[in-house]
Amino acid sequence: MSPVKASTGTSEASDVSTPASHLGYKVYNRIIDWISNDRTQLANITERINEVVRKSGVRDGIVHLQTLHTTTAIFINEWQDALLHDVKEFFEKVVDRNGYYRHNDPVYSDCERRNADAHMRGMLMGQTLCLQVRNASVLLGTWQSIILAEFDGPRSRTLAIQVSGV
Repeated sequence: MSPVKASTGTSEASDVSTPASHLGYKVYNRIIDWISNDRTQLANITERINEVVRKSGVRDGIVHLQTLHTTTAIFINEWQDALLHDVKEFFEKVVDRNGYYRHNDPVYSDCERRNADAHMRGMLMGQTLCLQVRNASVLLGTWQSIILAEFDGPRSRTLAIQVSGV
């Protein structure tokens, strides 16, 4: 995927910090766009998410991440080259791209992308994560990274981020 960057244009106008009460509780929203380069691709988005958390002004709370696409996923795992290769192989073994799917059959579906396997992979991995924020950073274990998975690229992708807390 291309370098991670905040989206520009009209969506930025709605991405502001909104105090929820006089007690200092904040809710901060951000939309981030990516362009993937390959059909199946993994991107380490940990630093970009931590950057959003820092900008939010929230020191302790929760960050909720939601990919806005059914053929992508977001998850936590170790970011290590051999393991990333294994993860991609796992997706291929669990959901066969060349298997028969009604979604890909013009008799049953109007989908021209033939991407049923991408939908299945996204469904298995999930499109949301909810993580703790501590000391203005995402709480992660030593080897944990936040990974965005593309299963139907190359395409433009959007991730919604909401940080809330004090």
